[in-house]
Amino acid sequence: MTTALDLPEEIGDLSRTAGALPAITRIVGVGTAVTGPRISQPELLDVLGVEDPRVRSVFLNSAIERRNLTLPPVDEDGNRRPEPQGDLLDKHTALAVEMGARALEACLKDTGATLSDLRHLCCVTSTGFLTPGLSALIIRELGIDRHCGRVDIVGMGCNAGLNALDVVAGWSAAHPGELAVVLCAEACSAAYALDGTMRTAVVNSLFGDGAAALALRADGADAGTVDVPRGPRVLKFDRVLITEAIGAMRYDWDRDLDRFSFFLDPEIPYVVGAHAELVVDRLLAGTGLRRADIGHWLVHSGGKKVIDAVVINLGLTRYDVRHTSGVLRDHGNVSSASFLFSYERLAAEDVARPGEYGVLMTMGPGSTIETALVQW
Repeated sequence: MTTALDLPEEIGDLSRTAGALPAITRIVGVGTAVTGPRISQPELLDVLGVEDPRVRSVFLNSAIERRNLTLPPVDEDGNRRPEPQGDLLDKHTALAVEMGARALEACLKDTGATLSDLRHLCCVTSTGFLTPGLSALIIRELGIDRHCGRVDIVGMGCNAGLNALDVVAGWSAAHPGELAVVLCAEACSAAYALDGTMRTAVVNSLFGDGAAALALRADGADAGTVDVPRGPRVLKFDRVLITEAIGAMRYDWDRDLDRFSFFLDPEIPYVVGAHAELVVDRLLAGTGLRRADIGHWLVHSGGKKVIDAVVINLGLTRYDVRHTSGVLRDHGNVSSASFLFSYERLAAEDVARPGEYGVLMTMGPGSTIETALVQW
């Protein structure tokens, strides 16, 4: 079934634009959850016993005030020592299922739906590896119908929430009236390396634990069976893979630590900034829209320098990225879930008006920038 999008004539028919969806898929609900103690940056430095002034500066100048983290337990000497990889994988499983289940339930409540209404679940995580995937564990945990469709997206990193949204929006368009959910659950505490190096200091200063879920439904004959809010329509996606920077963000095996470890190249903000215009202009190409026509920007809370680079290169204001910066301040970088935390704040503000447009943007390993165009 193919349905032309109901847009003003001057905008054009996005159903004929590359990357547009064949039917009108709407965002109809959102929910988030965090777990573990809430800890400030100065408190974390004290807990970890960090005295190196260079490392302390990275933490204290991150624009992050507090995060939720589940730290290693205190040993008999009162110290917190690095956890072996097996313990970290167990931590990831426990935290991702616990947070993910609560975020999903919050999302369904916001949607006005129940677990029995769910027909498709796509789970995203990059902070641990599971087989069977997180989707299977969530279905068992919550008693969701075992015939529910499911997909797991693993290892794509901070950009993966929009990769999942692209996939699930397509599923929704092919199944009008049926409810689907994207669930991003990132237990970043399960990916920490406590070795005192500057490499890990950058990572440890930035990430927090969090999960977020987004409900989607395409308009169709059965769409009125559940009382759902009329959220923004998902119109189009575009992306860029910056292959020359493919190793600039990675999570790979550290033979010295005998475990996985994150690496973030200091040049990442500049790489992202330099390509932000390219991908946004591609996203808007053929729509008749300019950047100035976009009323709402939901950008991944990748870090202070990343946000600054996007603001400068796209000509945005601090107001445009208020939720991006606010999520970074209150939760740190919660990886693939970050932009959904921002969307929840925008929805709670209730400032978006019918006909207004928004751009969603995430960045991650590859290096990758993903974007989506939505309309209220």
